[in-house]
Amino acid sequence: MTNPTVEKITKSNAEAPTKSGQTAERIMRDGVGVLTESGNASRAAFQELTKAYQELATKNAKTLTAAIQALSAVKNPVEFIELQQKQIKEGVQAALSDSQHIAQLTAAVITAAFESAKKLIEAAPKIVQG
Repeated sequence: MTNPTVEKITKSNAEAPTKSGQTAERIMRDGVGVLTESGNASRAAFQELTKAYQELATKNAKTLTAAIQALSAVKNPVEFIELQQKQIKEGVQAALSDSQHIAQLTAAVITAAFESAKKLIEAAPKIVQG
């Protein structure tokens, strides 16, 4: 082999690991940024879900207290039954509404959690290309 050929092979062999290292560095740097951004979104969604559960528990405790007070104030059995039926109807409606709200927030948490993986996969070709 001639000297220029050896130099070309040596240069080529030296450039490949350098390029691979630079690509890996970009993937790590940009990937961490994507994961951090998505992690923040997941955390915010989870905090919102936690807050909704706390508010629901507080609301339910107040509703239960009010229901017991109202039932204890009735004067006759007919009034008691009417009030109880009204409370049951309102309770079922509230439970349906609350469960829909919690389901939406739960879906948002799951979506936010998987968003990081989706963003990283979508960003990978751009990161590798530089």
